[in-house]
Amino acid sequence: MAVTAKKMATIVTFLGVLSFIFGVIAENKKPAAGIPVFGKNVVICKYRSDPTVILGYLSLGFLAASSLVGVFSLFYPYKGKSVPCGALFRSSNFVTFLNIALFTTGLAVALLLWPTLTEHSHIVNNVYRNLKTECPTAKTGVLGGGAFVSLDASLLWLVAIMMAINAREDYFEESENESNGEYDQITTGGQPDANAIRSSPKETV
Repeated sequence: MAVTAKKMATIVTFLGVLSFIFGVIAENKKPAAGIPVFGKNVVICKYRSDPTVILGYLSLGFLAASSLVGVFSLFYPYKGKSVPCGALFRSSNFVTFLNIALFTTGLAVALLLWPTLTEHSHIVNNVYRNLKTECPTAKTGVLGGGAFVSLDASLLWLVAIMMAINAREDYFEESENESNGEYDQITTGGQPDANAIRSSPKETV
C-alpha cells in the first residue's frame, strides 16, 4: 500500500485525538485529594483507583507518536520523489507552521508531563511526617489544558504537512520549467534562424 500525504495526515490527526481523549479522561479521573491514614507520627495517604498516571502517560505517548509521524511525513519521498530540505525551507509558510507546531508540541509535553510526574510522585511517596498534610494531588486543570494543547499540536502538524506538500509541488514545477528551458536551448541553439534564411538575398552564380 502506497504511502500518501493524506494517509499520513489522517494518522497524525487520529493519534492527536487519542492523546486529547486520554488527557481529558485523566483530568476528570484525578481525585481532589488522597485519603489520610494516621499512623505513629506519620500520615499515609491512600489514593484509591487513581488512573491519572497511566492515562497521563498514554496521552503523552500518543502526542509523541503524532509528532514523530508528523515530522516523518514532512520529508517523506512520496511517489519515490524526494525533495531537498533546502527547497522546503525556502517556503516561509512551511517554516512558520513548522516552528509553531514544534513550539505547541513542546508546550503540550510540558503540560502533560508535569502533572503526571507530580501525581506519580504523590502516589509513590505517600508517607508524610507532617501530621497536618492534606494528601495533595497534581494541580487541577493542567492535564486538561495539556490535552487541548496536544490536540492543537496535531492540527498544526496537519497544516505543516499541507504546507510541505505545497512546497514540494512548487519545487517540482520549478524543476520542470528549468528542464524545459534547457531543452529548448539545446534544440534551438545550433539551428539558424528560419526568418533570417528567408530574408537573406539569394546568391548569384
